Amino acid sequence: MATATPMQLGMVGLGRMGAGIVRRLMRDGHSCVGYDVSPEAVSALESDGMTGSGSLEEFAAKLEKPRTAWVMVPAGAITERTIRDVAAVFEPGDVIIDGGNTHYHDDIRHAAVHLE
Repeated sequence: MATATPMQLGMVGLGRMGAGIVRRLMRDGHSCVGYDVSPEAVSALESDGMTGSGSLEEFAAKLEKPRTAWVMVPAGAITERTIRDVAAVFEPGDVIIDGGNTHYHDDIRHAAVHLE
């Protein structure tokens, strides 16, 4: 079986699902940068080896370009706000993955707005 080349991924939303994904990625040798509105969630994963961030600006600065951020927050207004806020600190060529339960029509709209 081929071994995957280690990558770096940013995770926004370090609740049960986001934290689990970060831990699995790090266990498999990948580098993760994380941000959450809860400093306790960030701190818990930093003790496991994740690079933590206290703001989205710091989060973007710690990611290698081109950046990739996986947004793992609940569907609804928080997803809308989070994607908008991450896009504001990212640059053309960076990638935002909506990993939540967003309706696919919302994903299409996000892509149209943020790919300009």
